Amino acid sequence: MNREEALNCVKEQLTEHRYTHTLGVMDTAISLAERFGADVKKAEMAAIFHDYAKFRPKEEMKGIIQQEQMNPLLLDYSPELWHAPVGAYLVKKEAGIDDQDILTAIEFHTSGRPNMTLLEKVIYVADYIEPGRHFPGVEEVRELAEHDLDLALIQALKNTISFLMKKNQPIFPDTLATYNSLVHKNN
Repeated sequence: MNREEALNCVKEQLTEHRYTHTLGVMDTAISLAERFGADVKKAEMAAIFHDYAKFRPKEEMKGIIQQEQMNPLLLDYSPELWHAPVGAYLVKKEAGIDDQDILTAIEFHTSGRPNMTLLEKVIYVADYIEPGRHFPGVEEVRELAEHDLDLALIQALKNTISFLMKKNQPIFPDTLATYNSLVHKNN
């Protein structure tokens, strides 16, 4: 599938605002992939499809999580996490993309996971820092992403964990495990 076909496929699934976000993530992912040596074509495809399931009904996503025996812990946490693993499943099923690197980059772009691949890190950080994002801490992560992808990812995770803690929200265990594995690796 080429870029134009992929963009047409996702445009049908997204709001105009989320489609604009997707274009920003795509451009950012390509730039990060070039900078850090990830596969640019895979980064482009994963970025295009990363939010494919974002607007699926919660009941549909819950059903897919159960039916496909995905991590059952997902159902105990914010539905905001669900679109990533469900998206990976639907991208394979509906869009016919079966490249495992692309699918895992989609699957873990919200929660992260310990020992993330380079492509997974690229998509997570690209989603966090794309030019349309404006929130406290994003500029620091953008600056870190100029030179060190791991440090950018660590800071993005810190910001996310702090934000959730301030709102008295539970933190998905994989997100904490991702942070811990990166800090151990980088110390």
